Amino acid sequence: MKLREYRPPDVSALARLFYETVHTVNAADYDQEQLDAWADGHVDLDVWNRSFLEHFTVVAEEAGEIVGFGDMDSSGYLDRLYVHKDFQRQGIGNAICQKLEKRFPVKIIVTHASITARPFFMKRGYQVKKEQQVERKGVLLTNYIMTIPGSKG
Repeated sequence: MKLREYRPPDVSALARLFYETVHTVNAADYDQEQLDAWADGHVDLDVWNRSFLEHFTVVAEEAGEIVGFGDMDSSGYLDRLYVHKDFQRQGIGNAICQKLEKRFPVKIIVTHASITARPFFMKRGYQVKKEQQVERKGVLLTNYIMTIPGSKG
């Protein structure tokens, strides 16, 4: 597996990976209505591209195929972290997280973890600060505000 920084031509592949991961991996913890509200397959690629460029975005590749990605802003907010459904539990998410967590000298790193991702982040040492309900397209989804000390912590 190779980690590299995001490039604008990646955006379509990342949007596809996001949709497929949500609709397979997260299906154990969310119902179909919630999955469709979270990932409807119609990501605004221009908005995502701008966001990826503004954040530090890491892409994982295996044999030239994108198998995961994650991004963090300079405040220490870990925004997205997704690993391809066929590459789960192979250390890809950990490798991406490690690179993101070391990027910015912040006191605290914060993420909003899904029910599915919560155990992954807990194993990395993150603590749940709050369970919350977020609304997407009129549908409520449970997630967790989680934190870990950053490199300045």
